[in-house]
Amino acid sequence: MDVIPRIRAARWADKEPVAALIADALHSGPLAQWLVPDPTCRGRVLTDVAVIWVEHAMFFGDIQITDDLSAAAMGFHRYRSIPPPSNYRSRLANAAGPHARQFELLDQLLTQVRPTEPHHHLAVLAVLPAAQRRGIGKAMLTHHESRVDRIDMPSWTEIAPDSQDLYRRHGYLPRPALTLPDGPVLAPMRRNPHPNRGSWPLNTARPATVTAAARAQSDAQH
Repeated sequence: MDVIPRIRAARWADKEPVAALIADALHSGPLAQWLVPDPTCRGRVLTDVAVIWVEHAMFFGDIQITDDLSAAAMGFHRYRSIPPPSNYRSRLANAAGPHARQFELLDQLLTQVRPTEPHHHLAVLAVLPAAQRRGIGKAMLTHHESRVDRIDMPSWTEIAPDSQDLYRRHGYLPRPALTLPDGPVLAPMRRNPHPNRGSWPLNTARPATVTAAARAQSDAQH
């Protein structure tokens, strides 16, 4: 049986390794090929752009990673309007060069289909190719949903169509597909909070018994 690494919150020092992880996980997929058709610079561009969004998520969302940096889940707290990344247009131009327009177009299209109600936006769930089919993606989703259920918040994501079955098993329901211009299809999905889920985040890689006193102390600290 595969051992799932411990899942924890990313720290500022993890910013660049997480960006590299996301770029590696996305590199060979159709979305990455649409964003950066040139494979010789795709990895660098994806990493540099991911750094911008990882940094932004650390201010306006959260990032959960495995201890071995084989997987990351990056989300944004869209409980109210949040600004774009600081100096985004200039930073994107520096990071993506001639491919910046594709990233801008993707942002515009995703914003148009994203719900306006308060929600948690699971922007990226990335698992390194070498770590796939070991249950890590499932563990990351379970950990994520236990956290959003704790605050009674719906979750929204946009994924590749071939990942829909996994997300359906975690309560996500498909919304109308989004076809990128001359590009791949993305599958937006929405999940309602689970009414009977316990209030404490689940981490199957690190089971623990949490006493009522410990929960009260943690809640008070937050």
